[in-house]
Amino acid sequence: MASIKFENVIKSYGDVNIIKGLDLDIQDQEFMVLVGPSGCGKSTTLRMIAGLEDITEGNLYIGDRVVNNVHPKDRDVAMVFQSYALYPHMTVYENIAFGLRLRKMAKEEIDQLVTEAAETLGLAHLLERKPKALSGGQRQRVALGRAIVRKPSVFLFDEPLSNLDAELRVQMRAEIANLQKRLGITSVYVTHDQTEAMTMGDRIAVLHDGNLRQVGSPLDLYDTPANVFVAQFIGTPNMNIVKMKVSEDGGKLTHAAVEIDTPAGWKDGVAACKGKDVYVGFRPEHVREETESEWTHTATINGKVTIIETLGHEVVVHFLVEGETKPMIAKMDVHRTPRVGDTVTLHINTNKLHIFNGETQERL
Repeated sequence: MASIKFENVIKSYGDVNIIKGLDLDIQDQEFMVLVGPSGCGKSTTLRMIAGLEDITEGNLYIGDRVVNNVHPKDRDVAMVFQSYALYPHMTVYENIAFGLRLRKMAKEEIDQLVTEAAETLGLAHLLERKPKALSGGQRQRVALGRAIVRKPSVFLFDEPLSNLDAELRVQMRAEIANLQKRLGITSVYVTHDQTEAMTMGDRIAVLHDGNLRQVGSPLDLYDTPANVFVAQFIGTPNMNIVKMKVSEDGGKLTHAAVEIDTPAGWKDGVAACKGKDVYVGFRPEHVREETESEWTHTATINGKVTIIETLGHEVVVHFLVEGETKPMIAKMDVHRTPRVGDTVTLHINTNKLHIFNGETQERL
C-alpha cells in the first residue's frame, strides 16, 4: 500500500497554470475524493499521479519515492476511466486478464486472480460475454475487475459513474466505496458531483481554478466551510449567501431584508470587521416557516415565492427578498406549501450562521 503526497506541485501549459502550487497529503488506505467544477484541475491532478501528465514544478511522492520521472507502468497504480475502455472483441475474462497476460503471468495464476475478482464483483456468470452484451453497470464492474487483479498500491478513478443512469450511480458508488474498504487500497476518486463526494470519501479535497480551497471529512466541509466557494459548492440545495454590513459596535449584521444580532460564537471574528461588509451564509434547512424547538436564536425575513420544488418528503421553496436579485432557498413542510407569488415570513436559525470576510471571502 502507499500514501500520496503533492509538494508544491505546479502544472502549466505554456504560460497557463492549471495547478497552482498544490500541497496535499493522501494517507495510506484512504479514499480521497477530488471534487470541483469543470476545468478546476481535478482530472489533471489524477493524471499526474498516473504519470499521464508531466509535473512542471514541485514533487509528487507515492510512498517514500518521488515519481516525477517514473514511467506510468512502474508506478504501481491502476486507473478506472469514465469510458470503461474495454476491448470490444475480447470477453469479460479476457478484458480482466489482459494486463496480467502482458506481465506473462502463469495461466493458473491468471485464472485464480480473474475468478476471485469476478466473484467479488458479481461477474462470474458473465466471463464469456463480450462488452456489447453487458449493461453499463456490468461494463463498469469489468473495468473495476481489470484494476483489482493487478493488486496495485493505488486506485485512480476518473469520473467512473458519469455515464450511468441515476439509480445505477447510487448503487455503484456504494459498491465502489465498500470494495475500497475491503481491499484497503489507497484510492483517489475524481468527480464533479458533490453528492458522490459526500457519500464516498473519507476526505474530500475541493479544487477551484487550480487551487486547493479546502480538504477535510464530508462533515467538516458541510459544517465548517473554509470560504464562500466551498460553502456554496458543498450541499444540496446550495447554502444561501448574502452580503451584510457589520454595525459600528459589531453587535448587529444588517441587510435591507433582515437584521441579525451577531451570534456569540462569531463576535471575536466580526469585531475585526466593524463597519464593513461580510458574507453571511445559512443553509436551506435552517430557514423555516415555523421555528424548531431547539432554535434558541432566530431572525425573520420576508420574501416572495418564485419557485416551488416538491420532493415528496419536503418542499424546496425559492423566495426573493428586498435588496437581492438572486432568490434564497428554504426547506418547508410538504403539507404547508405556499404558492408561487405568495409573500412569506420565514425564520432563520442564527445559531447556524456561517460568516465570511467581505474581501477575502474566507471564514472569519
